[in-house]
Amino acid sequence: MGAEARSGASRPAGGVKDLGAALFEMPLGQDADRAFEKADSFLEETGLGEAAASMDRAALRQVCASLLVHSPFLTHILRRHGTWLPAMAAAEPSAYFDDLIARTGALSELTDQADLMRELRLAKLEAALLIALCDITKRWSLEQVTGALTRFADTAVQMALRWAFARAVNAGTILGRADGAPASLETSGLTVLGMGKYGAGELNYSSDIDLVVFFEPGVLTVSDDSFERDVFVKLTQKLVKLLQERTEDGYVFRVDLRLRPDPGGTAVAVSLPAAEQYYESRGQNWERAAFIKARHVAGDPEVGAQFLSLISPFVWRRHLDFAAIDDIHSMKRQIHAVGGHGVIAVAGHNVKLGRGGIREIEFFVQTQQLIAGGRERSLRSPRTLEVLDRLEVEGWITAEARDELKQAYRFLRTLEHRLQMVDDEQTHTLPTEPEKLARIASFMGFPDLTRFEERVTAVLSGVQGHYVALFEKAPPLGEEGGGLVFTGTEDDPETLETLRGLGFTQVEDISERVRDWHRGVSAATRSPRSREMLTALMPALMRALGRTANPDTAFARFDSFLKGLPAGVQLFSMLYSNPHLLGLIADICGTAPRLADYLSHNPTVLEAVIDPSFFSVLPDVGALRASLSEMLANAQDFQDQLDFARIWAREHRFRLGVRLLSASADAAEAGAGFAAIAEALIGELAPIVEDRVAERHGRPKEVSYAVLAMGKLGGREMTSYSDLDLIMIYDVPDGADITNDQTDGRRPISIPQFYARLCQQIISALTVPTSEGQLYEVDMRLRPSGNAGPLATRLASFVSYQENEAWTWEQMALTRARVVSGRRSLARSIRDIVSDVLCRPRDEAALRKDVLEMRARLAKEFATDNAWELKQVRGGLVEIEFITQYLQLLHAHAHPEILDQNTEAALMKIRDARLIDSEDAEALLAAARLHHDLTQVTRLCLSKPLDPYRATAGLKALLARTADAPDFIQANQALHHAQYVVREIFTKLIGEIGDSAS
Repeated sequence: MGAEARSGASRPAGGVKDLGAALFEMPLGQDADRAFEKADSFLEETGLGEAAASMDRAALRQVCASLLVHSPFLTHILRRHGTWLPAMAAAEPSAYFDDLIARTGALSELTDQADLMRELRLAKLEAALLIALCDITKRWSLEQVTGALTRFADTAVQMALRWAFARAVNAGTILGRADGAPASLETSGLTVLGMGKYGAGELNYSSDIDLVVFFEPGVLTVSDDSFERDVFVKLTQKLVKLLQERTEDGYVFRVDLRLRPDPGGTAVAVSLPAAEQYYESRGQNWERAAFIKARHVAGDPEVGAQFLSLISPFVWRRHLDFAAIDDIHSMKRQIHAVGGHGVIAVAGHNVKLGRGGIREIEFFVQTQQLIAGGRERSLRSPRTLEVLDRLEVEGWITAEARDELKQAYRFLRTLEHRLQMVDDEQTHTLPTEPEKLARIASFMGFPDLTRFEERVTAVLSGVQGHYVALFEKAPPLGEEGGGLVFTGTEDDPETLETLRGLGFTQVEDISERVRDWHRGVSAATRSPRSREMLTALMPALMRALGRTANPDTAFARFDSFLKGLPAGVQLFSMLYSNPHLLGLIADICGTAPRLADYLSHNPTVLEAVIDPSFFSVLPDVGALRASLSEMLANAQDFQDQLDFARIWAREHRFRLGVRLLSASADAAEAGAGFAAIAEALIGELAPIVEDRVAERHGRPKEVSYAVLAMGKLGGREMTSYSDLDLIMIYDVPDGADITNDQTDGRRPISIPQFYARLCQQIISALTVPTSEGQLYEVDMRLRPSGNAGPLATRLASFVSYQENEAWTWEQMALTRARVVSGRRSLARSIRDIVSDVLCRPRDEAALRKDVLEMRARLAKEFATDNAWELKQVRGGLVEIEFITQYLQLLHAHAHPEILDQNTEAALMKIRDARLIDSEDAEALLAAARLHHDLTQVTRLCLSKPLDPYRATAGLKALLARTADAPDFIQANQALHHAQYVVREIFTKLIGEIGDSAS
């Protein structure tokens, strides 16, 4: 520093009258003489020397030299507004600032928006210069500096909002208060809250201001062509424009509105009822931390106080809240993921967000506020230094920790201000270039860079030590071997690494979706209790999903499952008490998308899995009917009966699906089980429907009907999503006049009409969708004459048709006919009739010709070369069934014992009767089992035939296990080989498809 600058200078006793004296302690770097030469040129060029003639020349040169070296921004202000400096130098700082605040507040009287914006920006520059000088010269403490910055922001926000509000009133957009009083901003129902450092009164030199805008609906009346919310939104937008828009005079404050509820889905002004609902149901710990510093800054103070009182229980929990630690620590780890934050350094270190920085002091304070502030009201202050004092008084920290953290906070905030004064940038990062870093060191008053680096390192290390000690006492962050914490708005780096370690690859997407869960985006996680339970389940859940063959796919399906839930607490409670269910859900999500979708719409079916009898022997039809009957007995009306039947069916079908998925039931057991469920439903619903029809129409003199199951139900080979092929047959007593006899009710109908209506209503009871879903699709096309025949068939007509008109394919279908409901005497008659029809001698050539023609038509209609189209592909289930039914029709007259509705059972009886080569019989049996096993699994897991090129790894592994193969490739090979063998046997026994002459 030059001798001329130092001569005769002394620190003034008060004010900034002798401004330069305080800057004598601030080094100018190695070339101080060059700095003073630049100062002289600057004074002459700008005319500042003449304007500041009342100032001491040496002091003036010192000011200019210091600012030219350290702050292009402040130099720019001096260049454009030279008269401000001498005025500031001549006045007491607080008095000068008070006058500036008064002048700024009065700007609301201006009528022109451009004038307002210009004058407000000039006021901001004037405040920036004054506050900077008082900060640099240490005339103001840190608290006075941040307080002044905050006070100016308050004035600017209040003035700008008042101006915008007055324009809306003058334009007739706002008419007045709803109670008839004139409209005024202070009673408008609109409140603007300051958040973060602004709310705490701790703004930094070039800070954004965080605002949240709420309004009380119904307070104001607005014009007919306006909507109340839109008026408040436009006021907010106007406020932001006035403060934030850059002009040739700069800007006032950058405004951040993202701390409002659900910023991606809400307008910039949020109604109080909507905000209340959000924070009650979806508010998170990081939002609690944000509202510690909330403060009404503009608008209606009564509404502001009302909202802050309303939200107080959300912010301040009555019980010690250690759960908040994870979220706070997680946010800090997210910050450290950004470059320059991870280790303690000087060059390139972020003094706010980096290790040992300002944010660690703030988090140190806020964490303990969230933990204990609900019970200790003294900890509820928004001011960091004040809370450090109170933490020591209440015994949460030692006096030594308090003192070290307060000193560190003041030092780091001062350093932060110096960094921002350079170019008026919202920066917190120290330069990496040695020359620029040395300039910051001198701006802080250090004689050399070495001593500055030593001090910075010592401060950062001390803060980190206290911060780490606090979180060492915290509970574990989740997953063994790594953290699993989802909070805030950014990815937690440790969580991403943990997810990768668990086997996930799309970790950023997964992290974002889990944050959506915690934001209450879906109904299942909307309540705080459900989110708390989900947080507790998260480690076990992610482990379970990570163990599946494709964790990313399993997660995506679990996400869909969660979105489909109407609520989450009950399910999460069940999972919390029965953690093994997480593995089951993960398996379902990883391998069975169809079952996962079903589960998401019917989560209560999981209750069946925790039943101690879940893995016991599958119940038979009798036990199922007893269970269903007991449930239906609680119904109040027919609608209840339909709903209860669907609830019951969901549970039992889900049980079977899980048994199949977990390999605790094979395909034969599952097929019989699904058929037993359908049979029980038909058996219990048919009498209920009969009573309903009889209520209106009465009954015939003697009711006699039966439901004949065909297809998969008849053969006890149903899958989880099979249709029901049914025929309804009725009989009339001898001597009955079917043409003229009627039912005995208040609205009598003929006997055929009664049974047709009964059949129609039974179909409806099985198929109609209710609020609890649908039971089955029902196909009646196998009845005599198909769709051309009556819904209900008279027994005599059934006999006549089968004996005289039925096609060969219809009698092939009859091999699977089985009575599943109805009068016992009629059931016996039907069984005898079916047996007689099937045991008639056949012409072998004609039979072969008919079977070949039928198979050819199906092969043409359902042509496919995908081996996983298990039913229709050549050599698939259709050909296995055709071979079996052909042999039954050909040999039943001599071997009636081979008549069995189940394909595998019939094949075994055909084998035992030695009607085909034993090797072919065993090959057909093996192929039938393989196809049935794979059909059960694919129908459970998929809604379409499997595409082997797009199947997930999890599903391929399941199919390989189902096929008893070491991997999917060999399972695929086994399937192709089985189909080849079936085709060869079909050709040998019946002939080539299309060659019906053979």
